[in-house]
Amino acid sequence: MTAYRHRIAVAPMMEWTDRHCRVFHRTLTRRALLHTEMIVADAVLNGDRDRLLAFSAVEHPVAAQLAGSDPTKLAAAAAIAVDHGYDEINLNVGCPSERVRSGAFGACLMRTPELVGDMVAAIKAAVAVPVTVKCRLGVDDQDPDVALAALADAVWAAGADAIWVHARKAWLAGLNPKQNRHVPALDYGTVAAIKARLPDAFIGVNGGIATLDEAARQLASVDGVMLGRAAYDDPAMLAAVDQRFCGDDHAVADPADAAAAMLPYVAAEVARGTPLVAITRHMVGLFRGQPGARRWRRMLTVEARAPDAGADLVREALTAMREERRRRRCGPSASPDASGLAFA
Repeated sequence: MTAYRHRIAVAPMMEWTDRHCRVFHRTLTRRALLHTEMIVADAVLNGDRDRLLAFSAVEHPVAAQLAGSDPTKLAAAAAIAVDHGYDEINLNVGCPSERVRSGAFGACLMRTPELVGDMVAAIKAAVAVPVTVKCRLGVDDQDPDVALAALADAVWAAGADAIWVHARKAWLAGLNPKQNRHVPALDYGTVAAIKARLPDAFIGVNGGIATLDEAARQLASVDGVMLGRAAYDDPAMLAAVDQRFCGDDHAVADPADAAAAMLPYVAAEVARGTPLVAITRHMVGLFRGQPGARRWRRMLTVEARAPDAGADLVREALTAMREERRRRRCGPSASPDASGLAFA
């Protein structure tokens, strides 16, 4: 049985899981594996690699997701990423966008499993950290059972440490990336069948898993669950991951504590010239469904765009959130809590 043990991960998501998002998610979970956005190998080799690969030490464990189709280039880019401190390399074999199709990488690589195996083998030879693959069930008219089996066999034989499967096919002909998030229907059974076929391989599932209860049900048939849009839209769900799935008995983070924990990071980043909204846009869903959530969202999306907006605005939004919850729970005559840092 593989030694790979990340039962819960947050999926790599373009324009979402940047370094600010990952720092925020780490205030909620110490154990879930985090991923960068997709990074093209050529960009690492020829571009501003320090900017592309920048991350904070608090993010560990964190994986760099790379995209490409040249084994030699991917191996070189992976070595650079590991030199920058990443704990893992994840290979993108699932993105359906026009950009990746024109570059002959992403989901279209489902058609060439032998090449993907060569890519994994080259990366494994270049780095000493786990190398994983994120793929689809197949593309276009491929038979999912046949396509996924061929891909899984190739990368497992090449030494992949884990295979994360988005449980739907990608339609490269006729559907855009947004449509590919919902069409065709999810097929978790095919992923479970691959796990049964490769019992020694770590097989994780991704796609449409909206709650931790759903994650628990999936873990009855696969080794890991990768949370995507649900964790981004409702990040507070990550607070229960460590206790429930990772055997970590530290106290579950309160959303207010997570927001307060971001204040020093926000202040430091704004002082470096980072626009406040670049950070707070990832935090807007923290109090989803709670009294005061609408005002929290407005402050962190609209007011955060002001040129002089900084950590004080986040602190003010947190105070307003706290007061609204206190008012709903205790009535208008109740006094504010003295600490100013936690809910009543």
